[in-house]
Amino acid sequence: MSTKLPKTTLSLKQFLLRQEVLKLYREIFRTLKKVEDETTKADLREWARADFRNNMHHTDETTIKVMLHHGQTSLNNLKKSLSLSKS
Repeated sequence: MSTKLPKTTLSLKQFLLRQEVLKLYREIFRTLKKVEDETTKADLREWARADFRNNMHHTDETTIKVMLHHGQTSLNNLKKSLSLSKS
């Protein structure tokens, strides 16, 4: 009897971690919409895409959590910079 699940099914921890990564990715791009300079916005978008693309091969849970923390910190710094530039 064969199972209907694909061979590469994610565990619950992997699934939840993947959801956190996707949430961070979406939040970064939502924040980048607020950047006024189009050249800077394009550069930041390409940087974010490249950063996620270059790190998508990682499977170690601890490594992914560290990168998520670093990404959240960078996002918070970007948000602070944007709020200061509008003041």
